[in-house]
Amino acid sequence: MALEPGLSASFDHSVSEEDLAIALTSGDVPVLSTPRVIAWCEAATMAAITGHISKEETTVGMRVRIDHVNPSGLGVMIRVSALLTRVDGRRLTFQVSAHDEQSQIAMGQVIRVIVDRQRFLERV
Repeated sequence: MALEPGLSASFDHSVSEEDLAIALTSGDVPVLSTPRVIAWCEAATMAAITGHISKEETTVGMRVRIDHVNPSGLGVMIRVSALLTRVDGRRLTFQVSAHDEQSQIAMGQVIRVIVDRQRFLERV
């Protein structure tokens, strides 16, 4: 279960009504919302390391830097990808991206930190 740069995950999502900026109150136009793009990118980072940390551990988000540069509308298929690029102790750095059928719609970096699940929950 070694964590090494190069681990990756990708998946596709079709933009639905609940993914739109209007639905998430992050805007007033019917386009894919930035909060949904960020959530999908974080989900891809989690998928990339599934099976590579112990059951007693989890990762938590520390930093998200996403540039959402192109709009996507209802029904558009989005491919979201995450690539683990750096492991620095407990800190994991991922490059993330999202593309629709025509262009790149978002790119950036997500940093997650490995924590002991039980100790983390005791702090809440």
